[in-house]
Amino acid sequence: MEKEADISTTPIVERLRIAGLRPTRQRVLLAELLFSQGDRHVSAEMLHGEVIGVGEQVSLATVYNTLHQFTGAGLLRELAIDGSKAFFDTNVSNHNHFFIEERGELIDISGEQIRVDGLPEPPPGMRISHIDVVVRLVADKKK
Repeated sequence: MEKEADISTTPIVERLRIAGLRPTRQRVLLAELLFSQGDRHVSAEMLHGEVIGVGEQVSLATVYNTLHQFTGAGLLRELAIDGSKAFFDTNVSNHNHFFIEERGELIDISGEQIRVDGLPEPPPGMRISHIDVVVRLVADKKK
């Protein structure tokens, strides 16, 4: 059974509570790693490596579950790349991405740099909530 975090007044703990999540030790640890470094894109494996790097132990399954809980609570945005690789973005605003294929790295594109025209009309009772654009990049190998 998960225990409540000992530090009940930290900004991370408050952020979790406001999002409707109980601030367990694992959630607080993962939230601190995620949100203390500014906007970033991480995979579950990357975050799991950071946990190990700070000398803590949390299973990869717990990392996945927590990332999905944070996404459901609106703290993260999940981006599926190639259908097999998921990244989680701490910037939940409406923005798009460059994906550097060789490095498996995402970089934000500011909103005013992308324009999407010719969108289909959504079915009755539905509205478009967001359009994700991922621009894939490869090294320019000019001779």
